[in-house]
Amino acid sequence: MMKILAIQGSDLTKVNIKTDTTILLASEAQKRGYKIYYFEPENLSFLNGKVIASCKHIKINESKKKFYSLLRTVNFNLEKSKIILIRNDPPFDNRYLYTTFLLNHISKKVKIINHPFAIRNISEKLFSINLMRYMPPTLISENLVEIRSFFKRYKAIVAKPINGFSGNNVTLFKNFNASKVRKLLKTHNHLFFQKFLPGVYKGDKRVFIIKGKIVGAISRVPKKGSILSNMSKGAKANLTVLTSKEANTCKAIGKLLVKNNIYFAGVDFVQEKLIGDINVTSPTGLVAYKDLSGINLAKLFWNNI
Repeated sequence: MMKILAIQGSDLTKVNIKTDTTILLASEAQKRGYKIYYFEPENLSFLNGKVIASCKHIKINESKKKFYSLLRTVNFNLEKSKIILIRNDPPFDNRYLYTTFLLNHISKKVKIINHPFAIRNISEKLFSINLMRYMPPTLISENLVEIRSFFKRYKAIVAKPINGFSGNNVTLFKNFNASKVRKLLKTHNHLFFQKFLPGVYKGDKRVFIIKGKIVGAISRVPKKGSILSNMSKGAKANLTVLTSKEANTCKAIGKLLVKNNIYFAGVDFVQEKLIGDINVTSPTGLVAYKDLSGINLAKLFWNNI
């Protein structure tokens, strides 16, 4: 039987092969005999009980300037996949939401990672409501009275959109600015507010969790003058080790993720505090970890399937 890995991903023409975790995972699968069928969310359809996608059958060529070659385009019944990876970049918008409903229709017949029902129900920031004991003081609100009171108590505050990603629209407030907060609320509705942790200037820690287990970690140091530890925003990655407190927190989170059918996730720490993002939609960082450590976690990813 032909082994097909179907990947719901983002636009291949915008992929940065030097940092892209999806292509690293696809390349390792290809080495294990999988044919790679790649589609974007807008290529997904439901037709008379079948979930189909207009797929690009590609071959990964990691060592070449063009990292993939297109073999053919095929309208494919995804039920015939051996595995499906949901790997398109956030935001978790309506289109992303709709794909989880469509893919969930075949989730009892095909292994899907991460499970569409699971990622639909685990909002990357809202899920942290269950993990407050590991986090700095946090407020999720669009009530200006509550927000003003939170600022008064904790002074320096970081505000993040609930569906934000890659550090976009993350704002550090050193003083309450009502007009700026209102503008963010008008655009994003509920916001995620946290007490600012100055240790972020020295870097956060991104921890990789596969099947509930800690498998590696990197530190990401923001560029000078920035609080954003996202590598897409110029942060520099280094190898790091976890403190016992961080490791114990990750073990507890790992158990919760397994219970909720999440296979692969990334969690972030600053000053030993979980900063709220449980990255389950399209966790990244495996290429940086491979470059720094020489360990290809994509192998572990597939070994544990």
